[in-house]
Amino acid sequence: MPSNARATADQAAGTAKNSTTLRTLARTGHAVNGLLHVLIGGIAISIALSGGGSGGGDADQSGALKTLAGTPGGIVIIWVVAAGLLALGLWTVIAAFLVSESDTRKRWSKRISTAGRAIAYLAVGSTALTFALGGSSDSSQSSKGLTATLLSSPGGVFVVIAVGLVVIGIGGFFIFKGVTQKFLEDVHPPTGTTKRAVVVLGIVGWVAKGVALVTVGILFIVAAATQDAEKASGMDGAVSALAALPFGVVILLVVGLGLIAYGLFCGARARWGSL
Repeated sequence: MPSNARATADQAAGTAKNSTTLRTLARTGHAVNGLLHVLIGGIAISIALSGGGSGGGDADQSGALKTLAGTPGGIVIIWVVAAGLLALGLWTVIAAFLVSESDTRKRWSKRISTAGRAIAYLAVGSTALTFALGGSSDSSQSSKGLTATLLSSPGGVFVVIAVGLVVIGIGGFFIFKGVTQKFLEDVHPPTGTTKRAVVVLGIVGWVAKGVALVTVGILFIVAAATQDAEKASGMDGAVSALAALPFGVVILLVVGLGLIAYGLFCGARARWGSL
């Protein structure tokens, strides 16, 4: 891209990123992302208390949205969820475009990781929009369907394994960020009791989300190894897999509480986060 065109594009992106409306919607996106994680954590706890059965609902974004849809005024909340997450996704795309780093490798590494977050926000926002428009979506079935398509394609097994390894890597990053408290780079709460509470929520939440994602990644690899797309069932499948482990009910209770903690941390990020 010519330097003048690049400068114009950067200026336009910077103006959009600094838009008060977009920034407010992006903060709303963090808040509703937190709400979804609180609901997912609650569903996971419900499944644990039911002995690992599926009576508590789907422990993923689709399950959380179904829960919202069943509440009075839930459709209004789902519209807010959709708008917030789509705006947060757009803001994150712009942030990826504007990454400034003198080292080329670091610059592209940050751009790719930021773009990955944007895709995740936009995907969940699109799912919420589907619910808001009166449709429905099942994250678990979508994951199984995509995996089945890949497994039936030449070389698809290796693609599914690669997806599993990427998800495990992302989960490992969540755990690392939680243990090292790197999440404090993203949120700046007031000092004192509030900050201590946010730190605890961050450690517990990021580690729990990481454990869940690592489990999802392992399920993708198991699906590839067994040629069984049913194994790759996303977050809901990860919850079921954790429940099936020895002491699985206890593990699932801890992970469920951790996901709630992550949701509350997202709420703190909506209030005190860097944008």
